[in-house]
Amino acid sequence: MTKRPPDLDDMFAPADIGGPGEPPDERGYFSESMGKPAKKTRTAAPALPEAHYLGHRERLRDRFKEQGEAALADYELLELLLFRLIPRRDTKPIAKALIDRFGTLAGVFGATPALLQEVNGIGETVSFELKLIATLSQRMLKRELREKQVLDSWASVIDYCHAVMAYETTEQFRILFLDKRNSLIADEVQGRGTVDHTPVYPREVVKRALELSATALILVHNHPSGDPSPSRADIDMTHMIINSARQLGITVHDHIIIGKDGHASLKGLKLI
Repeated sequence: MTKRPPDLDDMFAPADIGGPGEPPDERGYFSESMGKPAKKTRTAAPALPEAHYLGHRERLRDRFKEQGEAALADYELLELLLFRLIPRRDTKPIAKALIDRFGTLAGVFGATPALLQEVNGIGETVSFELKLIATLSQRMLKRELREKQVLDSWASVIDYCHAVMAYETTEQFRILFLDKRNSLIADEVQGRGTVDHTPVYPREVVKRALELSATALILVHNHPSGDPSPSRADIDMTHMIINSARQLGITVHDHIIIGKDGHASLKGLKLI
């Protein structure tokens, strides 16, 4: 059997030109152009594996839709929110870490941005969004107070004051100014202090009430320690304000002390 002599294409095939590892030169170009044009093939991108948490997210959404919020733990409700804020990450451990750090959902939304960012997975953007949601909730609670007679909606008063003050890291003295129908005229912070003291000046409290034409007040301040029990100083300061206000026909309905663990009413304790 005679051996076929090599033809030109075999002799000058691109793979044979140049040494191993060397790029083909222009001779390779000419030999390729003499043959059939090479077909361009499109290589499909490798399929990415589905993130393990995506199925969990869908199941959690379905449970919320079908059974409502009562079917979910606090950290799971927080997960549902974090799905939208952190779309490409497993948010279950982040939600659990937030609850572990701050105790409750109220504690999470009441925490400062700086404290929120101490939790792994929470950055500036997410902490901002959480504080925005907290602010919207507070605004809704305050709106409810404006639309009702405050003394007939005492639970709403407590809910609002707890939302805005319970997780403050320093003492804050707030006054709810009411008109003759006990509707809310204004809600103002009159002073901010340290972790255990806020300076309060009865004359300034009464002066502001006159400026707003208020006929009644509810005094509110927080105890950052978490314990709402009134101190001797709290009681004495309240009596000073009551005495100063009474002379000008202004009534002090109550002094509420807010703590993480609840609240105390000086009127309810029969201290005023």
